[in-house]
Amino acid sequence: MNSKLLIAAVTAAIGLAASPVSAESFDGPYFGVQGGWSRTEIADQASGNAPVDGELSRDSFALGGYAGYNWKIEDKWVIGTEAGFSGAFDDDVRGSADGSVLMIDPRYSFDLTARAGLVISDQTLAYVRAGYTNTRLRTDVVIENGISRSSENLDGWLVGGGVERAITDDISTRLEYRYSDLGDNGGRYDRHQSLVGISYNF
Repeated sequence: MNSKLLIAAVTAAIGLAASPVSAESFDGPYFGVQGGWSRTEIADQASGNAPVDGELSRDSFALGGYAGYNWKIEDKWVIGTEAGFSGAFDDDVRGSADGSVLMIDPRYSFDLTARAGLVISDQTLAYVRAGYTNTRLRTDVVIENGISRSSENLDGWLVGGGVERAITDDISTRLEYRYSDLGDNGGRYDRHQSLVGISYNF
């Protein structure tokens, strides 16, 4: 490719990226995928009928999908609902319980949340979210005769916030922080997440 063709291609790409985005970017149904950093923190949590000794934590990479619906109100405000499903890689938390080796493995999570946001520009939405979350856990306790395994579901609540930016009329990206509280029986089971997502908007 000669220099003139290269310059023309770059100019066309810049023009496409700079093309105007519809003001209705944050209105209607959407679905997407997201991934990022996740940190689980557990303390004094009775997991699988085995009390956790001390405080445990684990960093991992989370990946999941989501779908939702936005309603734009008076051009500046957006409210919506969203359902999500996610899992993490190498996220098992190891510790001890009554002198035995303990491994807590979050298998998967899902959430149902509402969000509300302010349209900063036709391309940018700043928002907060809150709602319900649930995590499926598998707990292994190493005992004299082998491994004792149990599973349970933890119910909790989730809050978070982020920024979403429209790239085209159909595609948007977002950066979000989430905090989930799944503590039970007087214990603590917290999750902190920083996630990047890409959405297709109908």
